Amino acid sequence: METNIYLDAGHGGYDNGATYNGRKEKDDNLKLTQAVGKALRDKGIMANFTRVNDVYQSPGEKAQIANEDMADLFVSFHRSSSPVPNTYNGVEAYVYETGGDNEKLAKEITNNLEEAGFKNLGVHVNKNLTVLKKTKMPAILLDVGFVNTDSDNKIFDENFDKIVNAIVNAIIASLGRREQQVAEEGADYTIQVGLFRNPENADNLVASLQADGYDAMIEPMGGYSAVLVGRFSNQEEAEKTEEKLQNAGYETFLIER
Repeated sequence: METNIYLDAGHGGYDNGATYNGRKEKDDNLKLTQAVGKALRDKGIMANFTRVNDVYQSPGEKAQIANEDMADLFVSFHRSSSPVPNTYNGVEAYVYETGGDNEKLAKEITNNLEEAGFKNLGVHVNKNLTVLKKTKMPAILLDVGFVNTDSDNKIFDENFDKIVNAIVNAIIASLGRREQQVAEEGADYTIQVGLFRNPENADNLVASLQADGYDAMIEPMGGYSAVLVGRFSNQEEAEKTEEKLQNAGYETFLIER
């Protein structure tokens, strides 16, 4: 099945995001999101958008759009701001938890953007960002420089194509690693934690699992909603996570794809 990547341009409509000397974060976010999406599509990769014009969506709506389309990856584009202009500079990324494909991709993107001219401020955990908390797939939020720092704006404007290529190359590398791991192992594993006829029950279980720090998702299965945790390239790794789930009181079933 083709990988379905969702790209989110932060803010929009009446929500300008950060502003500086007439510059609006929402506009930079949309410009970058559309450019990254076009570049991915040009390479034959399925890329979709939460918004393609200047409209407002709540963070919860953005997550819901990707969830309903069963996205495999979610990247939200933003720019930072500071209380005093020209105080800070750099690019940074946020993830809901460490140790998964989301953290690997976030590190790859920030490293690539450092080569495009930005200071690398690293990858951080933030459990309060709705687009990370409510999405049911690996997700990252990316701050591409400070909108109220002149040097970062110069990099954003003058090195725009390099920035786009840096992000696209990181995504492609991440997809390539995933495909290679599956091919080398000859199998792919996930852990089923629930199977429901009522989708609301599946949503509730996913919320509970995510609150406990697990990468949980929902997948249609024979007319039911299956709640799955993780995607593992080897059985040993899957079994370790399954044991943790069982110790936490969850009923599990290991699935080999």
